Amino acid sequence: MLKGKTVLLGVTGSIAAYKAAALASALVKQHASVHVLMTKNAANFIHPITFETLTGHKCLTDTFDRNFEFQVEHVSLARQADVVMVAPASANVIGRLAHGIADDMLTTTLLACTCPVFVAPAMNTHMYENPAVQENLHTLEHYGMHVITPAAGRLACGDTGVGKMPEPEELLWYILRETAMLHDLEGKRVMVTAGPTQESIDPVRYVTNHSTGRMGYAIARMAMLRGADVTLVSGPVAIAPPPFVRVIPVTTARDMFEAVTADASSQDIIIKAAAVADFRPAAVAADKIKKHDGRLTLDMERTDDIIQYLGDHKPDGQFLCGFSMETKDLIENSRAKLLKKNLDLIAANNVRIPGAGFGTETNVLTLISRDREISLPLMSKEEAAGRLLDVILEMS
Repeated sequence: MLKGKTVLLGVTGSIAAYKAAALASALVKQHASVHVLMTKNAANFIHPITFETLTGHKCLTDTFDRNFEFQVEHVSLARQADVVMVAPASANVIGRLAHGIADDMLTTTLLACTCPVFVAPAMNTHMYENPAVQENLHTLEHYGMHVITPAAGRLACGDTGVGKMPEPEELLWYILRETAMLHDLEGKRVMVTAGPTQESIDPVRYVTNHSTGRMGYAIARMAMLRGADVTLVSGPVAIAPPPFVRVIPVTTARDMFEAVTADASSQDIIIKAAAVADFRPAAVAADKIKKHDGRLTLDMERTDDIIQYLGDHKPDGQFLCGFSMETKDLIENSRAKLLKKNLDLIAANNVRIPGAGFGTETNVLTLISRDREISLPLMSKEEAAGRLLDVILEMS
């Protein structure tokens, strides 16, 4: 996602400096060009060779180092950078940046940067809560830098509290959200439904389907990376919640109906990717399960039709996209659903092609509107989500 992007990673004197190596590695795996700037104190915790091996670039610590091509290196790096992450950021470096002190390679380069800068403090709890440090952090925010709140837990010093540097995976998402994609959905409110629903038969058993939620979660992540304000209404899944996304967990179809309709009118785009259980037990308690000709049967009734309700109550300007999974007559049945439910677009999911459908990392979709069809080849669900959002933007 970061191909062609240049990331400056600042590492300061903190025991958490070792985590920066994992962050550098993760950035390289995203195809970013990573340049690491270390303070001399940071080199006491992790050796520069580690970063040089991971990134393929010289790790810079000395403003007056002569072992590079002749140019004003700190200005050159500042011009190249698409984003800067200082992680870990010590109280000392935070104070120097807040007061414009440039006395080493890291602080000199940062003062010359005009790109987004993220600062991830890491220190003892009492140091972090010190009024002077808090004032310096507020000053950095006033100057337009983004301060990432530390995690809470047991610190290296033995204290317990706020002050831990967030894990590299979390820090990576800050960089991805900032620079991975064009923010063409900025200012848009997007609601996505994902996953299955469960309808209880009794305290032990329930009716559900094979949905894993992967497609809906991919759409939510991609919309977030493109700058949207995303709400994800999710049935029970085994997927980590997407970062920077408001997640509303639900269980039953009725739960999902209420969660979606409560906020539907304020959304610019609604994408129903959830595979809701179409039926629920009609009776209660012991009357639910009956024996007929030696078989156990269950009286069922249809669940709430969320997408029909949304189509019937769609406000002007709202874009409504549904998903269709058919075992035969895929295009015809999907188009009929598009018209019946007053949708703007429907993504027909071809479950007969290997690699598509439930429980896979890939999908095959046909995007159907009232006047055209777009057939997508087998691709990852993230790629399919991106293509789906492209079409929605084009039609909006």
